[in-house]
Amino acid sequence: MHNFQESLQKSHEAEDNPIWEKIYRKAFPDFVGMQTYHEDGFWQRQGVDRGVLLKTSKQLLIDEKVRTKDYGDILLEYLSSEEHKTPGWICKPLQCDYIAYLIEPASRCYLLPTIQLQSAWNEFGEQWIRDYKRIEAKNETYTTISCAVPAKVLFPAIGKQLRVQLEPKEVNL
Repeated sequence: MHNFQESLQKSHEAEDNPIWEKIYRKAFPDFVGMQTYHEDGFWQRQGVDRGVLLKTSKQLLIDEKVRTKDYGDILLEYLSSEEHKTPGWICKPLQCDYIAYLIEPASRCYLLPTIQLQSAWNEFGEQWIRDYKRIEAKNETYTTISCAVPAKVLFPAIGKQLRVQLEPKEVNL
């Protein structure tokens, strides 16, 4: 049985881990500082755990996820509650710019661009649900459903979202 409160507590403990600052300093050379949004409020409800401030005053909003085992995949939560048909984070509107997906035993963090990640899900989600493992996290009153998409499949799908192919006759500058 998955316990949401225990998972939330572990998540809050992970927020204070100095690894996050190391990750963001490496990922964003203009890193200045960061702010945690772990209180239940506006940012948490918008899928934001942390804000990262850059030298340009740009703030990047990040949702942080931690995996304690490396399965070679990325869990994409498509039903937050199967019983209530509540969409998971891969399907619902989020304010975050990135999902920081830390796989602890591999010492690896993927920075997944939210817009392109969700766009890839819109294009390939039904196929991935058919082709890849369904992961159920049973809580006391609901079940969360995720799809375990291999990283080697997910990244080309995200990359595809960064390109727009037009017919030559459509480009008339």
